[in-house]
Formats: sequence, C-alpha cells, structure tokens
Amino acid sequence: MLKKSYTWILEKAGHPYAKWYLAGISFAESSVSPFPPDPLMVPMIIRDKSKAWSVAFNATVSSALGGILGYAIGLFLFEKLGVPILNAYSLQDKFTTFQETFHRWGFLAIMIKAFTPIPFKLVTITCGAVKFNFWLFLLASTLSRGLRFYILAAALKRWGIRINTLMEEHIGLITLMFIGLLVGGFFLVKYI
Repeated sequence: MLKKSYTWILEKAGHPYAKWYLAGISFAESSVSPFPPDPLMVPMIIRDKSKAWSVAFNATVSSALGGILGYAIGLFLFEKLGVPILNAYSLQDKFTTFQETFHRWGFLAIMIKAFTPIPFKLVTITCGAVKFNFWLFLLASTLSRGLRFYILAAALKRWGIRINTLMEEHIGLITLMFIGLLVGGFFLVKYI
C-alpha cells in the first residue's frame, strides 16, 4: 500500500499541474491543513533536479501567502475560524503559551518554529491574534520557510538519487518516521 502511495505521489510530481498542487498544499499548510508540502517536493525535485530552486521558490511563496491567510484568520476571525482550527488540532490549550512566547521572542520565535514539527498554522494564527507586527511576521515566516525549503531542495539536488533509492527501499519506515514527527509535533504543542 505504501509503495503504491509513493508511486502515486511520484506520478503526480510529474503531472503538468504539479507546481499548482504544490502551491495549494504549501498555502493550505500555513493556514488550515496538517499536510506539509515536503512529500510532494521530494519527488518533484528527484524527477527533475534542474527545477529544484523553482520548486523551493514555489513552496516558499505559497507558504508565505498561506501564512498571510493564517495571520488574517488570527487577526480578524479568531473566534469564528481561528478557535475551531486550533481545536481541530487540539492546539487551543497551548495558545496562551504561544502568545507569551511571541510577545517575548517575536521574530526569533517565528524563525525557529517554522523549522520544527509544530504545525505552522499555530504560528500564523497566533501571530495574527496577538497582533504581532505584520511586516516582521511576513519577513520571519518567508525567511524561515524559504530556508527550510531551499535546504531540502539543495539536499535533493545533491543526493537525490541516493535519497530516492533509500525512500523506495524503506518507504514503510520513512512513512512511520514522518507520521511520528507529525504526531510528535502535535504532542509537543499539546503536552509540553
């Protein structure tokens, strides 16, 4: 089953609309969705290494635009949309903690949290809710997400064939590790 899923993702990575799928996933992950763009970025870059930088750029810009939506949800629609989104991911309890973190650490907190398995939508919605400076938020989120996606692109550009072979041979383990990181991120937010 996992091998079929991986093959399906590889096929979609070669689809003429793959860049739009990636843009949609990157955008949604920054505001409402739990699914990160990385699983689609990997095969897109492995399939054509010459597109590594354009794939990273696409993910960065889309993620930053999605972050603006998350910020707007926190700023203007926190009670109507922000709270239900946070509740859907069991993140409401940590909202106060993150508010304090953003007041204390601001720009640096956004930069660090964009690299962790903590759901980025929590960062974007919280920044809007606490009325964190929009331009600093946009700069920090664009820099941090861009750094993350460009590091991934550089690694895949350099070691793509080896990474692809490892993924094909160990897809089950990699999937479990990915799920573990995703669940771990939610666990960290909820209980720590």
